[in-house]
Amino acid sequence: MLTKVMALEWGPHNVQVNAVAPTVILTPMGTQVWGDPAKAEPMLAKIPLRRFGQPVEVADLILFLASPASDLITGETILIDGGYTAI
Repeated sequence: MLTKVMALEWGPHNVQVNAVAPTVILTPMGTQVWGDPAKAEPMLAKIPLRRFGQPVEVADLILFLASPASDLITGETILIDGGYTAI
């Protein structure tokens, strides 16, 4: 909701406001927490792509949002979760 409100307020000033919502990303901390297959498997079973994200995948999305290619996108929360929320 905050993303949408800020997009409405800042849009007239040509400022795009978006949010990125990742699922498990295999940063060093993510690997430490989810590296145990016994813990990871139940979560992976809920992700249609059957894998966790890599930091570069989140970085690429943010790079896209910071580029002119996304100039018409505002007020959105973009899920980067391998389909986890699609279930």
